[in-house]
Amino acid sequence: MMFSARSFGCLAALMMGVLMATPYTHAQQRNPQQLMGRTVLDEPASSYRFERFVIDSPDQQRRWRVNVAIPAKASTTPSPVLYALDGNAVAMVLDRPLLAELAATKAPPVLVLIGYDNELRIDSPARTLDYTAWIDRADDEGGTTQAVGGGADVFLDLIERRIKPEVERRANIDTHQQSLWGHSLGGLFVLNALYTRPAAFQAYLSASPSLWWSQGAALGDPEQQFVQNAHGQPAKVWLMLGGAERVGDRGKRDMSNPRVVAHLRRIGGATPDAAMQLSTRLARVPGLSVQYREFPGLGHGPMLPASFHAALHELYGVTDRSVDDGKAPSSANAAE
Repeated sequence: MMFSARSFGCLAALMMGVLMATPYTHAQQRNPQQLMGRTVLDEPASSYRFERFVIDSPDQQRRWRVNVAIPAKASTTPSPVLYALDGNAVAMVLDRPLLAELAATKAPPVLVLIGYDNELRIDSPARTLDYTAWIDRADDEGGTTQAVGGGADVFLDLIERRIKPEVERRANIDTHQQSLWGHSLGGLFVLNALYTRPAAFQAYLSASPSLWWSQGAALGDPEQQFVQNAHGQPAKVWLMLGGAERVGDRGKRDMSNPRVVAHLRRIGGATPDAAMQLSTRLARVPGLSVQYREFPGLGHGPMLPASFHAALHELYGVTDRSVDDGKAPSSANAAE
């Protein structure tokens, strides 16, 4: 394990984005080179302190940057903890007033932002591997079949065996109040974690899950096996979806762009309302407390900040800022 400060400059991150971007990457995200910019990580709030550690993969080819927000006011009571995927993007959603409100709650949570060790807001190639449990084979814009993904189980092992222990070394964590949030492919990862390790977290928050991945693989055997093997393991589950997503409104797209056409072809692997339908089925599983929430008018990109704000509201009772998300266009919400 290695520890470091933010070590990649904007130019290096831009170069990395260009080098790592593939046709599949561009189909996944509208602006794969978008950088984080300045966040609360650069200007910490007095209510929380941030600690950072970096984890290398065994082959030294991959690096995960983990930022841990710990309440500044010491407490003898263990803290609930929220593990958030796409940690670089989530850092852009936080601000000082929100952290101050979290710190003022009865049991201020520890926030664990799991990102990648670069300045990219979203590292599409890395998350495509880490957040998907199934290989996706689909034709790119040139008609060439690509096989990508399939690393979710390994990544979940890394969270359980390396990230959680390090977080628990740095903060007094209540291991009976652990939550996992993810958006898009991250939302798919959350569902896979629920299906395969329902005791790893007590709350699973899946926002706009990419249920179309690998032609809807998650809606087949993985779901059925989970339902049939469930023995009353208690867990809270939130499924969140934008209203525009549910009706299949993908916004304005350049249909002359082969990348766009290829991506729209991929997402045909599941109906737009698949997450809503899934919530109904999971609600029948003994031990699960399932809530479905729809965000009127929101598309896929704005659902990242909206769902994270909603998660903080549902879990810790702070003001629900999601009602203001998506009201005005923002380049920070351009992920697809």
